[in-house]
Amino acid sequence: MLFDFAVVAPENRYKLLVSTVVPRPIAWVVTQDLEGRLNAAPFSFFNALSQEPPLVALGIGGRTAGDVKDTGNNIRATGEFVVNLVPASLAEQMNVTAIDFSADIDELAEAGLTTAASARIKPPRIAESPVALECERYMMIDVNNDRSIVLGRVVAMHVRDDAVMDAAKCYIDTPKLDLIGRMHGRGWYARTTDRFDLPRIAVSEWAKRKAAE
Repeated sequence: MLFDFAVVAPENRYKLLVSTVVPRPIAWVVTQDLEGRLNAAPFSFFNALSQEPPLVALGIGGRTAGDVKDTGNNIRATGEFVVNLVPASLAEQMNVTAIDFSADIDELAEAGLTTAASARIKPPRIAESPVALECERYMMIDVNNDRSIVLGRVVAMHVRDDAVMDAAKCYIDTPKLDLIGRMHGRGWYARTTDRFDLPRIAVSEWAKRKAAE
């Protein structure tokens, strides 16, 4: 079945993308406005793109035309944000912060979460999250009147101590993080506990396999 995006309506393009590009990591973003009020919200249009410079990308959609949510407005105003990652144990709290609260409501407090100071930027991180990326706005692209793409430069990373296998070599025990990803529909998520090992094949090894056929 061919879906020609030149004729597919935007709302249906969304359905097609989120039901096939899975699982997607979740960026649990904390921002702070110019008055110091905190905002927290999850986004699944998110991933890491580059190690030099260290960049992550975040797609922020608005509730209505011309509105890129409090997260986008705060990043635009301050240039700083923290991407926290979501373990299975915090799925319910993450879901609370996805509620469309008004700008004066502290989502972190509503979800019963606490914060910890960041090292390089003003917005704090979620203390309960096993991974937090402190980011500075690298570039902000206004795709249309209700969608922005943020490129953030990671300036510092926090990883829970018991998940660091070797700090000097930057070896992380990824399974211990027990992170979840976004799937399709209104409420489907995936755990990262179901894994299989598939090492990359060296050219020399591939040549041996071909010769043995």
